Amino acid sequence: MTFADPEDVWQSLQESLAEDWMALPVWARNLAFRLLCLQRPDAAEILGQAGSDLLSFGPDWDDFAEELLARSQELKKKEV
Repeated sequence: MTFADPEDVWQSLQESLAEDWMALPVWARNLAFRLLCLQRPDAAEILGQAGSDLLSFGPDWDDFAEELLARSQELKKKEV
């Protein structure tokens, strides 16, 4: 995954989550979303989904999740 094309990581992640939302361990989800956010820092959809996903797994990451969601919303406003 580390050297995979971002589009391939995104597609694989979407397929996996659609099949069975809890199939991927939390560490793998976090790693995939982190790589995507680093490679696509201006992709509102990726940032928003990463933030929502983090909110699903405990309060430890809530601050990061809120930052990702806020950034996603800012980017969406610029798209309109």
